[in-house]
Amino acid sequence: MRLQRLNSQQFNQFRDFIYENSGIHIDKNKVTLLSNRIRRRVSAGGFEDFDAYYRFLTSADGADELAGFLDAITTNETFFFRTSKQFDWLKTDWLSEQVAQHRAGKRDARLRIWSAGCANGAEPYSIAICLAENRYRLRDWSLEVVGTDISQQMLHEARAGIFRPRAVEAVTAQQRRRFFQHQTEDDLWQVRPTIKQMVEFKQHNLMQRIPGEVFDCIFIRNVLIYFDQESKQTVVKNLLNALAVGGYLVVGPSEGIYEILQGLERISPLVYKKAQP
Repeated sequence: MRLQRLNSQQFNQFRDFIYENSGIHIDKNKVTLLSNRIRRRVSAGGFEDFDAYYRFLTSADGADELAGFLDAITTNETFFFRTSKQFDWLKTDWLSEQVAQHRAGKRDARLRIWSAGCANGAEPYSIAICLAENRYRLRDWSLEVVGTDISQQMLHEARAGIFRPRAVEAVTAQQRRRFFQHQTEDDLWQVRPTIKQMVEFKQHNLMQRIPGEVFDCIFIRNVLIYFDQESKQTVVKNLLNALAVGGYLVVGPSEGIYEILQGLERISPLVYKKAQP
């Protein structure tokens, strides 16, 4: 049987299922995109049609399929140093502030940074490069960069650290020499081990709290555009719970969360600071 598009009932079923399991809202004008992505899972699993796949996905037997399904729906690709001004801020103003606080005895020589919704890893690797370029100032510091995503496929690609030329267009020639290995045969760029070992990748659903210690800086960019207002409020609450007092939240231009960032000090249009209680 040749599958066409999801009908309205099927679209609503899958849309609600996606929302319940990830917080991501699929707009009704995305029916063709959603149909195409689900069709690949239907074909790969040998299911008769969309309905048969949905019944399997929502059954106890389909629990192991959930990760693959969400991978197919949420797969996203990004590139290094996207919105470059934010990375310029990170490696100049922000790092200078942290170093000054350490010298004044106001903080430990340790930094934890979270890239939330990291996709293929370009963002956390960009952060790691910014830190590596400041190794002299940060000698003897403990540096931790954590990249999380709901998609196991994206995390697999992120851990491999191999990127197409378009992903590294904003990387300078000097940075490419220092932090990448060029696979000339395939024209691919692989992140060097010195940078890869700085980043830890974990699977995480932003609708849930992330366990562990708080972070000094959190990047959440070009992710929440896919969430409705209720889900955004839940995600923001989880982000702020994971952010240290005095820590910074760096957001993308399309997140649509500015009106729910009460209690944060606006440092610039896309950078906010968690104030003292």
